[in-house]
Amino acid sequence: MSEQNPLTMLCLASYEKGEAFLRQCKNEGCRVLLITVEKLRDANWPREAIDEVFYMPDGYSRDDIIKGVSYLARTQHIDRIVPLDEYDQETAALLREHLRNPGMGDTTARYFRDKLAMRVKARTEGILVPDFVHVLNYDRLREFMSRVSPPWVLKPRSEAASMGIKKISASDELWPLLEALGDRQSFYVLEQFQAGDIYHVDSIVFERQVKFAVHHKYGHPPMDVSLGGIFTTRKIRRDSADARALDSVNREVIDKLGLVRGVTHAEFIKGRDDGRFYFLEIAARVGGANIAETVEAATGLNLWAEWARVEIAGEDSSYEVPPTRDDYAGVIISLARQDYPDTSAYDDPEIVYRLNKLHHAGLVVASKDERRIEQLLDSYSRRFYEDFYTTGPPLDKPTF
Repeated sequence: MSEQNPLTMLCLASYEKGEAFLRQCKNEGCRVLLITVEKLRDANWPREAIDEVFYMPDGYSRDDIIKGVSYLARTQHIDRIVPLDEYDQETAALLREHLRNPGMGDTTARYFRDKLAMRVKARTEGILVPDFVHVLNYDRLREFMSRVSPPWVLKPRSEAASMGIKKISASDELWPLLEALGDRQSFYVLEQFQAGDIYHVDSIVFERQVKFAVHHKYGHPPMDVSLGGIFTTRKIRRDSADARALDSVNREVIDKLGLVRGVTHAEFIKGRDDGRFYFLEIAARVGGANIAETVEAATGLNLWAEWARVEIAGEDSSYEVPPTRDDYAGVIISLARQDYPDTSAYDDPEIVYRLNKLHHAGLVVASKDERRIEQLLDSYSRRFYEDFYTTGPPLDKPTF
């Protein structure tokens, strides 16, 4: 990229996020365009890093976005199209296909968005996954439920995190749910419930090689938290048996699903009965729930900024991960009774980040001592229940 011909980055954002990505692009000399929705017109975007912002009406159609971006392309040469949120991944792929821009097209994007597509692909490639069936043919559903012992989980194919997931204990519970879904049934997958601890691996990928990966363990499964609970996750030792096993399966998933470059957030469950790691899902995005801040606190690496560097490098350049630390960090987040909870009573020196979000309390802690992070998260979890915790209805959209 030269100063005479800077890259033009078209970023899509249905939610307010990716500020570090936008700033890094501007720092690298890119021209930065942002397409977001009308309701985020007054959001706290880093305006100094954005050359132009375009607003789409809420509920815009695929045809609307294709026409809008094609009109924009009459006067702007668009080099990269990047979705800053998971909900924009399919839109970005659609636009890349239409404009013939580099990056993931429709098929590969589905492997990193559609829970059915990624499971089918993973199972075909010999990667261990919990047993599942597409919610499509009723005879196959009956066969699955007769063969696989309950409980099961009914999952929307294209929601983020644990949104919209239902746990089912008997076949009689499934049919009313399907009837309520009506013509949306085929947008779901029914999966064997696998008991065990859930982990996530957050990676940077360049030219099909995993250049960086960091491994974390959730305090409680995200599905349980979405139904009411406190969210925690913490970095685990990279030389532990769990981290080594996760590193192997994570690299295999990324390779077999075909990601060329970008960032990933992948989740795996360690089966309680057999101790093996099962692939749950993967997304080509930075993890939510302040995972990026947690990774940065432990390693010094900002995943949003590195994602920008990867996109800018593209296929015609090179990318190397900058030097990193190998410390430990964790995050705790809870829905809160208060509008903006006061966390000043939490004054341990390990606190490096405080969440400032309506009806949420959250802290990121960092230390060179892994046990210290575990102790703090355990202690804070007990205190959060007394100081802040409240419940809300099951979430259909992410709040982190």
